[in-house]
Amino acid sequence: MQTLWFILIAFMLTMYILLDGFDLGAGVIHLFAARTESEREQVLRAIGPVWDGNEVWLIAAGGTLFFSFPILYASSFSGFYLPLIIVLWLLIVRGVAIELRSHISNPVWIAFWDGGFFIGSALLAIFFGAAMGNVIRGVPMDAHGVFFEALWTDFNPFSAVTGILDWYTVLIGLFALVVLTTHGATFIAVKTESMLQQRARRIAKATWLISIIMAIVVTVVTIIVQPLISENFGGRYWIVIFPLIALIGWAGIGLGLFKGRDRLAFFSSCAFIIGMLASTAASLYPYMLPATTRANSLTIHNAAASAYGQTVGLVWWIIGIVLASIYFIFTYRLFWGKVPTGTTIGGGYGDYAQHKLGQSRASATRPR
Repeated sequence: MQTLWFILIAFMLTMYILLDGFDLGAGVIHLFAARTESEREQVLRAIGPVWDGNEVWLIAAGGTLFFSFPILYASSFSGFYLPLIIVLWLLIVRGVAIELRSHISNPVWIAFWDGGFFIGSALLAIFFGAAMGNVIRGVPMDAHGVFFEALWTDFNPFSAVTGILDWYTVLIGLFALVVLTTHGATFIAVKTESMLQQRARRIAKATWLISIIMAIVVTVVTIIVQPLISENFGGRYWIVIFPLIALIGWAGIGLGLFKGRDRLAFFSSCAFIIGMLASTAASLYPYMLPATTRANSLTIHNAAASAYGQTVGLVWWIIGIVLASIYFIFTYRLFWGKVPTGTTIGGGYGDYAQHKLGQSRASATRPR
C-alpha cells in the first residue's frame, strides 16, 4: 500500500508538470513568439480553457500527500514554507495577469499584465525545478523530521546548512525552465498557424538544442550531489527503462520539429518529461525526502499513514480520479484543434469557449 501511494503521488505530480508545464512554457514564450495583440490573444486562447484546471493536479497532490503521508506533508510544508509562499504569489500574479489584461483596452495596462504573465511563468518553472533539486539533494532535517531552509546560504549543495537556492538547485531550475519552454512552444505550434506557429517552432528548436547539453550536465552533477541515485540504479537495472523513455522522447522532439510534425514534437516532449520524472522517482525510492544525514530521511515507511487510512483514502482517490478524468477528457476533446485568429475579450478565450461549445452542440444535433 505504501509503494502504491508513492506511485500515485508521483503520477499526480507528473500530470501537473505535463499539463501546467505547457501553460508555463506558453507564458515564457508569450512575449517573444507573439508579436501582435492578435497573436498574443491566440496564445491565451490556446491555454485559456485549461490552464486553471491544470493547476488542480497540484492542489490534489498536496491533499493526497496529507492523508497518505502526513508526516512528510507536515515536515515539507513547514520546512519549505518560504518557497511555498513565493510559489503561491507567483501563481496569483500569473492567474491575475491572464484574467485582467483584456479588461481595459490600454497599451500600458496590457503590457504590464503581459510582463506579469511572463515573469510569473518563468519564475514558477525555475522554482519548481529548484524544488525538485532540493528533494534530490536532500535537506538539513533532524531526527524529528524538522528542518527549515533559508532562501540561500553559501550556494554550496555540500554545505552542512543548505539553502533553497545553491548552484545545484539553480541549475535544476534553469533546466526545468528550458524543458518547459520547449514543452510550451511545441504546444503553441500545435494550436496555432502562420507566423506565430513558425516562431514557436524556432523557439522550441533552440531550447531543445540547449536541453541536450543541460541534460548531460544535470545527470552527471546529480550523481555527484546525491550518491543514492547511482546506488539505486546499480541495484535496480529495470530503472533504465525510464531514461530510455526520456531519450526516445527527446529524439522525437527533434524529429517532429525538423519535419514540421508538431503533434509528434509535443507528445514526444510529454514522453521526455515523463521519463525524466519517473527516473528521478524510481532512483530515490523508497526515500521521499532525503536528508543530508541519511538516517534522518523520510521514507515511504516512516512517513506513511496507517494501513487503514491509506486503504480508505484509496477508495475516495479512485472516485475522485474517475470524475477528474471525465472532466479533463471532455475539456481537451472540446478545445482540441487550432485556435482562431482575431481579438476577443474576457481573458482572451471567452468568445473562443462559446464558439467551441456552439460547435459541439451543432455536431451533437446534426443528423447522421
